[in-house]
Amino acid sequence: MDTAELRKMEDEESPVTKTLKGATSGLVAGTIWGTIIATWHDVPRVERSVALPGLIRTLKMMGNHGVTFAAIGGVYIGVEQIVQNYRKKRDFVNGTVGGFVAGASILGFKGRSISTAISAGAALAVTSAIIDVGGQTTRVDTGKEYYPYTTKKRPNVN
Repeated sequence: MDTAELRKMEDEESPVTKTLKGATSGLVAGTIWGTIIATWHDVPRVERSVALPGLIRTLKMMGNHGVTFAAIGGVYIGVEQIVQNYRKKRDFVNGTVGGFVAGASILGFKGRSISTAISAGAALAVTSAIIDVGGQTTRVDTGKEYYPYTTKKRPNVN
């Protein structure tokens, strides 16, 4: 699909649908990231009062990271859609504002400081602007198609 077709398909979705997709994607990515982080930490000693302490700790980390990423994804897409509908433009500014608000509100709240909020907001805003200005994709289509099987004919060996 070319860029025009992708934009047309994207315009058919409502802002609420896009926000829910962003939050869901964030939840999945955060849960996976939480699982990875949990495997890097030491497992606590087994205690008498807590059953399966390693599993409980892993599930807590998965949930914590999942909810954080879901909130960031939901706020980012939601603010981006609000700014896009208000400005009636579709450019990198929408994503930059969404990135700053998402970083400043969610990560600033978790860090409980203004400097953390401004730093996190600026980091997400710059990241969003770089990706949006660079063609709104992190992949480059080279035109090659990769098959899970060979497409070349092999000579018959008798």
